[in-house]
Amino acid sequence: MSSSEYRVEARIPAVETYLGLRQAAGLSPFSEAAAERGLKGSVFGVSVMLGDETVGMGRIIGDGGCFFQITDIAVKPAHQGRGLGKRIVAALVDHLREVAPASAYVSLIADVPANRLYAQFGFRETAPRSVGMSMVIEK
Repeated sequence: MSSSEYRVEARIPAVETYLGLRQAAGLSPFSEAAAERGLKGSVFGVSVMLGDETVGMGRIIGDGGCFFQITDIAVKPAHQGRGLGKRIVAALVDHLREVAPASAYVSLIADVPANRLYAQFGFRETAPRSVGMSMVIEK
């Protein structure tokens, strides 16, 4: 398959597709209820399509003005290595450059070695001034 057969569309995936892509790409799992609620809170999203199949995705979450976070960059393993992650991030960053106000803060949590991809778009590590921190709600 050539990379020209893939389309990047402004589309947030359905819950089932979202959960399947996260699992296929080795991202942490979420419950269906969490995904349903979370996807509704998306600021913007893209899906990589091959025919009618969604093979990749990425989202922007945030408050729509001051803070944005790029998240859920995922490509099915059979389609990796074709520049699709780069196309996803490019589409998300292009969208932010169009709609985000000046001074908006855009962040992401980068898994290594994906940090090299994000650096191509101007993202810089925040340490030592600040470090990323996280917490998972367990019930």
